Amino acid sequence: MRKALLPTIIIISAILILIRLFYLQVIDDTLKLKSDNNAIKIIYEYPERGYIYDRHGKLIVANQPSYDIMVTPRDVKNIDTLELCKLLNITKGDFDRILAKAISYSPRLPSVFLPQLNKKEYAAFQEKQRKFQGFDIVKRSLRDYQTTAGSNIFGFITQASEKIIEKNPYYKPGDLLGKQGVEQEYEEILRGVKGVKYRQRDKFNKDIGSYKEGKFDTIAIQGEDMTLTIDIALQEYGEQLMMNKRGGIVAIEPQTGEILALVTAPSYDPAILVGRERSRNYTKLFNDSISKPLFDRGLLAVYPPGSPSKIITGLIGLQEEVINEQTTFMCNHGFSYAPGRFMRCHGSGPHQLYNGITKSCNSYFGNVYMKTINKFVRPADGVDVWSKHARSFGLGEFMGYDLPVGKRGLIPTSKTYKRIYPNGGWRSTAIVSNAIGQGEILMTPIQLANMMAAVSNEGYYYTPHIIKQIKDHQIDKKYKTKHTTTIDKKYFKPVIEGLYGVYNDGGTASSLQIEGIQICGKTGTAENYAKINGVRTQLTDHSIFVAFAPKDNPKIAIAVLVEHGYYGARNAGPIASLMIEKYLKGVITRKDLEKKIYDNDLQKEYAKYISGKPFGINGK
Repeated sequence: MRKALLPTIIIISAILILIRLFYLQVIDDTLKLKSDNNAIKIIYEYPERGYIYDRHGKLIVANQPSYDIMVTPRDVKNIDTLELCKLLNITKGDFDRILAKAISYSPRLPSVFLPQLNKKEYAAFQEKQRKFQGFDIVKRSLRDYQTTAGSNIFGFITQASEKIIEKNPYYKPGDLLGKQGVEQEYEEILRGVKGVKYRQRDKFNKDIGSYKEGKFDTIAIQGEDMTLTIDIALQEYGEQLMMNKRGGIVAIEPQTGEILALVTAPSYDPAILVGRERSRNYTKLFNDSISKPLFDRGLLAVYPPGSPSKIITGLIGLQEEVINEQTTFMCNHGFSYAPGRFMRCHGSGPHQLYNGITKSCNSYFGNVYMKTINKFVRPADGVDVWSKHARSFGLGEFMGYDLPVGKRGLIPTSKTYKRIYPNGGWRSTAIVSNAIGQGEILMTPIQLANMMAAVSNEGYYYTPHIIKQIKDHQIDKKYKTKHTTTIDKKYFKPVIEGLYGVYNDGGTASSLQIEGIQICGKTGTAENYAKINGVRTQLTDHSIFVAFAPKDNPKIAIAVLVEHGYYGARNAGPIASLMIEKYLKGVITRKDLEKKIYDNDLQKEYAKYISGKPFGINGK
């Protein structure tokens, strides 16, 4: 039995190998297709990308035809080079350079010679194409934008780089793919699937028909259409309000986490990154290191949040039971928190939670923060408890939204202060500026908006996201998962009452009321510093505002940040009120606020970096 085992294994293995060889050589034609490449021409058929709609079904991104001239270097024979160059409006040097690059890629495979011809250029070349052997036309689709807004949301289409082609065999030279925004995030869904046709050629290189009667041919499959959560009318309005300003607006539907508007300013018309001028226009945008139009301030810019962080300070103080609604602190235009240390404030007299919020009292929240930290024997433990609560609102972390860029911001922990104070000895008095958003805390506008969504929901939020629906696809379940903060629900009600009083009880936003809408909000003014010629210089304050509306069953939470915009109610506050009215009513009644914002050109503030003129300090 043992003697027969080895010969049996050898015989069975040999039979299996023979069967496999027979299948590959006789039955399966795919290897033959590959080996016969010299006699077969591969033609790709490019599908249209999926269309993009806003949350109301309005088409915002469609397609338009484009034509690429492809070259197969081996087939280029006996052509009038100068005539071709004149026809395509290129130089002889351009011709030689492009052809050399195509040869280095592959002498026998087609690659792009001249991309994105318009209809007129295509018609002129097609008329004389027969004279230029080795040159073919491939039809593609480019984006056709139905709006001038949302460039940071959509991203753009560009040619696949050599690095991408090396990593992903789907892409060939000249192929287009999404870059930035939803075009990048949902590339595999939007791009569709290329079709492939195999054409057989004789020994004279003439086309003699489909290979194997089209047995291996495939048809192109159009990309999937998708619906975004964006309200394009609100997005367009937000970009209009931010004209001649820098900053960001983020609006979220609190009960779903759907992003209603994601504005960055300055921005640009997405249409300028389509067609032959795309590369030139992109270079201009990229090289603008002053206004940075390619920098998405709503997602990437980190700022000291200023007074909106008092909302978190108050909630944590309530949760840790170091205060209640009646706890009172005195304010004398500020308070002395350590020998020789004074935190300034514009208020005076006794403050409790409600009027601490409505009047934005620094003294009140400075005391709350210090009591929270001092509750613990070790300040490090107090900071870590405070940090844990703050992080439960999505602060200090990547948000997890479905766009390819983001920043963590910063919520400091004891580790932060061990780095700052390596010899120890720090205590609550050294870090009290965190109470009013002027310490080590940094937030992005989308984090501020999400924080307000959690407050409006009385303790929970959904991960912000921009995709609403894709046909035949399930939306990632993480966008349907509720995140609960570490603050008990009962503590949100008194804070919300204070935020309502900001608008309605002589608070810091009382001049920004919208008739018929109960808005809860918080003004913010963040001190702003930068190094200019090596000197730390105080610049004009950032204007910040956060809000949600209506007070009951809120439909929108919003954060607005205007760089160098002075105090919160001067620029960011009016913009937030107008955005809320636009979304909930569809019309604007506060024409006075709208005119004020349209007329307020902050370019003179930004020019001070160069002109050397003094910046406005403390809202002046």
